[in-house]
Amino acid sequence: MLCPEQGTVMAYDLVIRGGRVVTGGAMVDADIAVAQGRIAAIGTGFDGAEVIEANGLLVTPGGVDPHCHIEQMSGMGLMNADTFETASRSAAMGGTTSVISFAAQGKGQRLSDTVADYAARAQHGAAIDHAFHISVSDPDAPAFEADLRALIAAGHRSVKVFTTYNIGLDDAQILEILRIAGAAGALTCIHAENDAIISATRARLLAEGRTRPLDHAASRPRAAEIEAIARMCRLAEVAQAPVMIFHVSTAEGVAEIAAARARGAPIWAETCPHYLFQTEAVLDKPGREGAKWMCSPPQRTEADQDALWAGLAMGHLQLVSSDHAPYRFDETGKFSNGLDAPFPGIANGMPGLELRQPLMFDAMVSRGRLGLAAFARLTAEAPADLYGLPGKGRIAPGYDADLVLWDPAHTHTYGANDLHDNVGYNPFEGTTVTGWPIATLLRGTPVMRDGAYLGQPGAGQWLPRDVIGTDPADLTGSLP
Repeated sequence: MLCPEQGTVMAYDLVIRGGRVVTGGAMVDADIAVAQGRIAAIGTGFDGAEVIEANGLLVTPGGVDPHCHIEQMSGMGLMNADTFETASRSAAMGGTTSVISFAAQGKGQRLSDTVADYAARAQHGAAIDHAFHISVSDPDAPAFEADLRALIAAGHRSVKVFTTYNIGLDDAQILEILRIAGAAGALTCIHAENDAIISATRARLLAEGRTRPLDHAASRPRAAEIEAIARMCRLAEVAQAPVMIFHVSTAEGVAEIAAARARGAPIWAETCPHYLFQTEAVLDKPGREGAKWMCSPPQRTEADQDALWAGLAMGHLQLVSSDHAPYRFDETGKFSNGLDAPFPGIANGMPGLELRQPLMFDAMVSRGRLGLAAFARLTAEAPADLYGLPGKGRIAPGYDADLVLWDPAHTHTYGANDLHDNVGYNPFEGTTVTGWPIATLLRGTPVMRDGAYLGQPGAGQWLPRDVIGTDPADLTGSLP
């Protein structure tokens, strides 16, 4: 804990006074002094041009959500529901101040054009800070390697590839991207499911007339994830290039990652709230209602939930992202192929950007599962560190004053359509959480306070990122 000399009173731009602060992996009762958008000191006796009283409140770092689909064209050719403006609003209302979304390459498109397109969208709409994953679908596009190297050098230090869908790459293509990205100091993020297993299973189900949203879960069997995770871990070992396995949903997937890390493979992995708090039973609704919860991989079982929590506690999984993939529950979104479309024609994904922090706070802090320091680590510190986000993820002098003030006693029951995105439904309707964000500050400026959104489109900054290394010991320790 750092502060000026005892007895010295200094004037700062802003002082957060009297809160319980998460700093350095501990909880301390302290004030936070802010100057020029950064945390200047943590201690007592500060004077500020503005003071926010935080007595009885908990203060955590602004959430860092490193897996969000915003204003993005899907592989099905469908634009998702949220713009950078609406996604920023939703993020701020839920206590998130930085996001990494996707610059998704179209077939034949130069990567430089892809990133320029998404950067222009974010520049005009984003009210919070942001970065991009370069999402690759066509390594044969013009100037692919030159563009990829130049973009990584400019600070876009993560690449996304798929092993399935109509944009999946084969092993040789993935190995080549690992070679380029790893040598250049970038992380390769992988959606790991075996496409052959999924294709064969889907064809069998459709031949049997099984077309409901519930059948979507059966169409993506756990073996598809397990096999692909194991294979991608081996590719990372061969290439000696860092890999992030996205949205792990199975106990066996966690075990494959743990074994690979024990061998020294440069592997990191994440899971998401819908895998921690939902099972495939959410898809079993009348008619097409279950489509609201369709995502890939699908939700699994309570036993898988327990394994995911254990993986987080033991350091096999390093962080929790939202995988925010917003589609409206109508012909513009989920049912763009018609209201009676079978499950393969229904858009995959659901909103989570505003939900991630309150759901995790309720589970980890209010219900005592792993605790407040671990909450800050999994939702802010670890994603900032692993993805090379400078000045983010911690409450410490010199870091950006991205802060969230929580009322630990406030309870909220989610309604049918009470989120601030552009989706129109809440996949956690009826869930009650204890602990609620009452203020979100981005670089010392409130973007949400007392339930009112205060963000300004275009005020968010693009975050060039640091070189990402290959040491699997980084962030490997178990949580307290």
